Amino acid sequence: MVGGNQNIGGKVKLQRNSLSLTQEALARKADIPYTTLVKIETGKVKNPSVETAKKIACALEITIDELIS
Repeated sequence: MVGGNQNIGGKVKLQRNSLSLTQEALARKADIPYTTLVKIETGKVKNPSVETAKKIACALEITIDELIS
């Protein structure tokens, strides 16, 4: 599962890799733009919108709490 003490981007990347998803595959699964996902993972976007966070959490098969806490 996702590790504590990390930013959202780090958690997304860790969980995405554990599911063997590419960034492109996750972006499609979450129905968000690929560029948005890349910006979140690289830390350029530190606080994605609640809607985006929900979509990513759902696509990663985790709760939004696990993603943002």
